Amino acid sequence: MKSSLPIVLLLLLLTLSAKGQTVDADPASNPDNFYVNQPLGDMHPQPLPFLRDVDIVWSTTLWKTIHVQELFNQFFYFPDDEYITFGKKSLAYILWDAVVANEIPIYDDDRVLIPLDNDEFVRRFTRADTLQLEIGYDEDENEIYETVIRPRHFDGSEILAYSLREVWFVGRQDTRQDSRRIALAPIKETYRELPNGEDIYLGNLPIFWIPLQHPAVRNLLVRYTAYVDPENIARQPSWDWVFLAQYYNALTTRESNLYDRSVSNYLTGEDAVLEAALIEDKVMQVENDMWEY
Repeated sequence: MKSSLPIVLLLLLLTLSAKGQTVDADPASNPDNFYVNQPLGDMHPQPLPFLRDVDIVWSTTLWKTIHVQELFNQFFYFPDDEYITFGKKSLAYILWDAVVANEIPIYDDDRVLIPLDNDEFVRRFTRADTLQLEIGYDEDENEIYETVIRPRHFDGSEILAYSLREVWFVGRQDTRQDSRRIALAPIKETYRELPNGEDIYLGNLPIFWIPLQHPAVRNLLVRYTAYVDPENIARQPSWDWVFLAQYYNALTTRESNLYDRSVSNYLTGEDAVLEAALIEDKVMQVENDMWEY
């Protein structure tokens, strides 16, 4: 009888411990769930092999565009309002909030050589607009205007595409093809305001570039969930995994070349799409050609 008492006490302690582990430590931070919903896999970025220039026998650079309107890529766009989705954010808001918090570096060019000051960029991007609104007429029937200051905020729904720069290479040791995502830029419609108040459309341009290989960027992306499967939000990967696995559809717009030109410089429409496919096929064929004897 006495020998069974320690066993009973041990079972009781294990039961209480198991019950304690089922309680959410901070339910206020996750109000729509009874568990901590984090991306699949490790919470640290997957280490990538270190490479030197002598390890590379062939390489090329591709520029691609990820259109978020495309059905497969819509998880880049949604959820577009973190305030009604209990903190779930689209990639645009993830990046913008990190820029505002000085958590990641940003650059003015796709080669990530010209750094931007985060605070200055945010001030410039959110600078208020001054508008002259007609509010009526005076006694002499002259128009009366009122100056209105309109604050400008970042709107993630305006990001309709992402520009991506990546490098493809073949290693000397195993003669296998691999790739690295180097830089990413949110793209939005850009206008220039003239002195007379008119706006000139400049095109769809990147607002800033982030270095995808930078430790701060990878540590950011690995913490946030990419909702690639709308049917099961409980088992989703991180944004770091999305770029490592290339889990998106992208259109090749340029390959590194002697003339430093894009596909759009010499082809348009369907011909440009076919040329993009030819470039990708050519890059994919390099590894096969190296294994031929």
